Parts: sequence; structure tokens; C-alpha cells
Amino acid sequence: AQQQGVALDDAEALLPLAENLPVEFKQNAQGGVDVWLAEQEVSNTIREEKVGELASQVAVLPTVRQALLKRQQDFAQTPGLVADGRDMGTVVFPQAPLKIFLTASAEERARRRFQQLQEKGFPANLEALIEEIRERDERDMGRSVAPLKPAEDAVVIDSTEMGIEEVVNTILEHANSRGLRPA
Repeated sequence: AQQQGVALDDAEALLPLAENLPVEFKQNAQGGVDVWLAEQEVSNTIREEKVGELASQVAVLPTVRQALLKRQQDFAQTPGLVADGRDMGTVVFPQAPLKIFLTASAEERARRRFQQLQEKGFPANLEALIEEIRERDERDMGRSVAPLKPAEDAVVIDSTEMGIEEVVNTILEHANSRGLRPA
């Protein structure tokens, strides 16, 4: 929408963009997966705080959410997938055999984001990041369609005091206990 100059509150103009979103997932040379949008690699771009904020603004529009839902669900193919997003376990993949609701305090998430931005050479303001994260959480928790909340059967992991390796190991333990990956 931003690239096409479409207002983020114009549900009518956003709907055809959502219905025809030219997104692809392609394996890269390192064995990972890159996200492509209209022939442009956007794996890092979609993780930027600004993009998350824009997505949160569009996510309050029920018609746009519905248009994207089937497209998201179509990605669930054998042997499976790991999906991340604020309603993956409650709305998009409610039948998933393992749902992880990963959380951390707004302050810790902002500190991590601040560090990432600094490492990439981008200017950042820690206090502003904390406020943006709190506002986004509040907006996402309060929306009428697919509010931010853990699925009833989700494993909730508060990573505020955990390092990346500890989080990964905790998730893998849950996957292993459900037979979802080789031990």
C-alpha cells in the first residue's frame, strides 16, 4: 500500500492489493527462506519497526484481514511451516499442532530493537521505541477482529529474561515432546 500510495485506512482501495499480493517465499543459498514482494526481496524490510507499525494500522480493517487469511492458510503444506505473526495461532492456523506465544516486556523488546537498529547503523530512540511498541500492543489487543492474545492451547514463553539460544531450545523441547521434529 505504501509503495502504491494507497492510504492505510482506505479499505476499499486496500482490498484488491490484499487479494492480489504478489508475495513469494524462496529458498536462498544459505538454506534459509527469503520473502519476495513483486520481484523485490523484502525479508529484512518486513521486519523493520516502521513496517510493523504500518501493518498494525492495516490489520484493523476486517475486509483486508479476510482477504489475506486464505492466502496465508494456503502456505500450510507438507512438511509444515513455522509462521510468525500476532494471530497465527488464534486465527490463521488454529489447528496447528504447536502454538508458541512468545512475549517479552515492552521495555525489553524496545531494547532489543534499539540494539538491532544501532548494529545496522540506523538512528534510534529507545524511549520512542518503547512508546511505539506499547501503542501497537494496545491497538492490536483492542481490535475487534483477531485481537492479539495467546491461543487457548498455546505455550506462552516470556523471553524477557531469556537469550535467543534459551528461547530456541525451549521451543524445540516443546516441538520434540509433540513429535514434530527429530530429537
